[in-house]
Amino acid sequence: MLNDTSTNKLLNAKKRLKQASAAQKQGDQDAANQISAKRIDDATLFRNAVKDVKPFTAPSKDQYKPKPKPIPLQFIRDEQQALVDSLSDHYTPAHEIETGEELLYLRAGHSPDILSKLRRGHWVIQAKIDLHSLVSDEARAYVSSFISDCKKRGIRCVRIVHGKGLGSRNREPVLKNKLRGWLMQKDEVIAYAQAKKQDGGSGAVIVLLKA
Repeated sequence: MLNDTSTNKLLNAKKRLKQASAAQKQGDQDAANQISAKRIDDATLFRNAVKDVKPFTAPSKDQYKPKPKPIPLQFIRDEQQALVDSLSDHYTPAHEIETGEELLYLRAGHSPDILSKLRRGHWVIQAKIDLHSLVSDEARAYVSSFISDCKKRGIRCVRIVHGKGLGSRNREPVLKNKLRGWLMQKDEVIAYAQAKKQDGGSGAVIVLLKA
């Protein structure tokens, strides 16, 4: 059985333990309050530091379009010149068919029915050019470029107006005669025939190109 002295010692020990526990809790609370206050101070300092900074807005994706590749202008000019130079004004026709004044041409290896259809207007004319007022070199370059462009675009039937030569020296159809040779030298040309009256008659030619 405990005497009064032992009892007092036990009570004092419990009291001190309780006080120590309370002090520990208070210390923990004070430390937590200090951390919280520091965080608030840090946040305040950061807001004050960036208050005059404007927010960055990322540009839209459309602004990052890749730059177009440079156009090889010299290469294009060289290619066009090569096409022009490949056409001779002194080409001798080998497969041209003459029917009076009407000029017809069919590339070897193709059915004669093609000419019949071409003369009847079987194919719709999809593009046309007019060589009036052009000198020979200009007309040759124009025809070469036109035929090549039609090939790239998948155009099959075209009309080329060359004129009747009424305004030329000796009233001869100079361009008409040269155009015949130019067209025969173009691999893209399958056949040609004189245009119908409403499409220019003897002053124009209808040309059928490879598909």
